[in-house]
Amino acid sequence: MAALAKSIRRNAIGLGLFAIITGGTIAITQVMTAERIQEQAARAEAQALFEIIPENRHDNHLLTDTVQLPADNGMNANDPVTAWVARRNGRPTGLIMPVVAPDGYSGNIHLLVGLDMKGTVLGVRVTSHRETPGLGDRIETKKSDWIHSFTGRSLGNPEPERWAVRKNGGTFDQFTGATITPKAVVNAVQKTLIYFREHRSDIRDILNEPASPRSTPLTPEEIAGQTPDREHS
Repeated sequence: MAALAKSIRRNAIGLGLFAIITGGTIAITQVMTAERIQEQAARAEAQALFEIIPENRHDNHLLTDTVQLPADNGMNANDPVTAWVARRNGRPTGLIMPVVAPDGYSGNIHLLVGLDMKGTVLGVRVTSHRETPGLGDRIETKKSDWIHSFTGRSLGNPEPERWAVRKNGGTFDQFTGATITPKAVVNAVQKTLIYFREHRSDIRDILNEPASPRSTPLTPEEIAGQTPDREHS
């Protein structure tokens, strides 16, 4: 009996040590994995920012030049929105806002939407999603060029009723076998443009934008600090 009790204690101690070591290993792995995931997400976000507004179109530190924009329920933002600002010679030329499309097929779709100071889309990129591989994941630039269809768009281009997928009478293509995903992204981009229009005055004050807007949108040449050749335009 004494030998049996000793054996049980030994096994219990062994199992306890095993559990402690295993739990510690899992915890350390989770911490290291979380840090790695955060680093990868940050790199992907930085890459997306420079894809929307390339470095030759601004001369400020885009990654660190951020502002707090007004909260808005329409943007699913109950707190102020942190946006990145692009500037040329100190003058704001665009901003990039983080946007969430809450109605994706498999949950939230996280986007970055870039706008110029007239409310024209400079570019849109998806930073994370859980959409179906081979169907909804075509919102990624590495899977298709669909996301580029927003570049140059505004609230008047197309008309409000055309801000939808073709299946619903809109301008934007849907994916074969997947309509919910592109519809969610289209809605999110349109809501971003509406947000910009409704908060334009506040946004200009925050960005120190001159009170009188330009008569025409900024062109890529002007953003790059170049003068277009009017004789060849």
